[in-house]
Amino acid sequence: MAKCHHHNVGSLVLDHSPTSSAAASGTGNFRLWTAFSAASFRRKIFDAVSCGGSSRYGHHDLDDVADDISSTDTAVSAKSALAPSPALAASSEGATSASSEQRCGKSAVRSVKSERLSDLLSIAEVESEAETKKKVEALEELKRAVKELQLEDEEEKRKEAARQVRLLAKEDSGARVTLAMLGAIPPLVGMLDFEDADSHIASLYSLLNLGIGNDANKAAIVKAGAVHKMLTIISSPNAPNPSVSEAIVANFLGLSALDSNKPIIGASGAIPFLLGTLKDSDHKTSPQAKQDALRALYNLSIDPSNVTFILETDMVQYLLNVVGDMEVSERILSILSNVVSTPEGRKEISSAKDAFPILVDVLNWTDSPGCQEKASYILMVMAHKAYGDRQAMIEAGVVFSLLELTLLGSALAQKRASRILECLRIDKGKQVSEHYGGNMGPAVSAPICGTSSSSAQVDDNTNECLLEVEGMMSEEKKAVKQLVQQSLQNNMRRIAKRANLPQDFAPSEHFKALTASSTSKSLPF
Repeated sequence: MAKCHHHNVGSLVLDHSPTSSAAASGTGNFRLWTAFSAASFRRKIFDAVSCGGSSRYGHHDLDDVADDISSTDTAVSAKSALAPSPALAASSEGATSASSEQRCGKSAVRSVKSERLSDLLSIAEVESEAETKKKVEALEELKRAVKELQLEDEEEKRKEAARQVRLLAKEDSGARVTLAMLGAIPPLVGMLDFEDADSHIASLYSLLNLGIGNDANKAAIVKAGAVHKMLTIISSPNAPNPSVSEAIVANFLGLSALDSNKPIIGASGAIPFLLGTLKDSDHKTSPQAKQDALRALYNLSIDPSNVTFILETDMVQYLLNVVGDMEVSERILSILSNVVSTPEGRKEISSAKDAFPILVDVLNWTDSPGCQEKASYILMVMAHKAYGDRQAMIEAGVVFSLLELTLLGSALAQKRASRILECLRIDKGKQVSEHYGGNMGPAVSAPICGTSSSSAQVDDNTNECLLEVEGMMSEEKKAVKQLVQQSLQNNMRRIAKRANLPQDFAPSEHFKALTASSTSKSLPF
């Protein structure tokens, strides 16, 4: 049975070619014409071979050609009613040729892709080998450095190894972990027992770099006894090298960042050393060392157990005296905010000279939201805890500063200022009531009027009390109104300054009318 393929249906054509005799007799003769000319047949053979004689497409096309040639008679009997035109045969031939070329193109693309994939895999394998080799070499370098650190009788080699560790751990977090695991920390801490400053500096900066961003290393350094050894260097009879002192301050800053280290460092006696570095009475300390000392003191003040050690020094008074330095004011106020959280700390601040005038001045002269928020926090805690502190605040003029803060401060500063004013207002009402003999809340808010015997016997002292309270309230309203006007005028001056207007810029009459008609209904007083 001859094979029949769907794409060879049009490969054969039936052509009606009448002869002269047939025309004369009125009968016709049908001849079978194949669509495969000699050139077409050679093209099919070439396509099959060029695409790969072993491929399924090559066999398929050759079989089709053989089938079409061998089944000519069968096709005549089966399709005697069909008579396609020569154009259809040509079209079929072109489609077959195009299909063969398309299959060749796909095969070539697959071959190119396979070659590219092979190249990529080869490159990845080479890079992986290079990366592995690089990691092995780095590990060997770390091992050599740690091995030299452990040479007990070779101080020069140990110093050189410490310098190497310092460089390796400076910017590589993975190296810090590996060096600690290899045992670099104990020999580095042991080098602090040496007598020369070079060994101290090499060891301290190596430890500093090992602790960067690594809490486990910070804890291991303290556990190895570094804090005690650093303080031993500081308290030695010979004054330590300034570079060594700065390296010790930097290490205290890094180690105090870990919460578990804070109480250990605070109880060790490091706070007086850090305060002395901050004061710098000999003018030998660099500005960076002072900044590091202040930040380390702030870290230590976070732990409440260290407030006791802070109060054993004159730190509170010193910080209040230098709070006007804009570069360090916010950090100083942060330390005082931690100190005020304990009863002993509040007592120390309250007894410090000019503590409240200084804190009130912070509200007046600074535009920094952080400074305003921290100063108002200190005043809020002090006002909430002690009556005597409220009196001292009022005497320092805190009311006007707080009223202005409720208008111009940040959201948090406004909230804290309102709480302080509320506390002072309640306290003032209690003072009036106690001064004039008992609870007079109803009488103060609404004087008794009537013809009853009880109202007829109102004491003259009570009337005087009511008049005085009314006078106090009117004075407060006047003060608030004046403050609102001053604040608006100050804001106008600031706007004029920012707009580069003349310094003698005068507000318009419309603006003066607005300030004169402003009220204080939104204020807490």
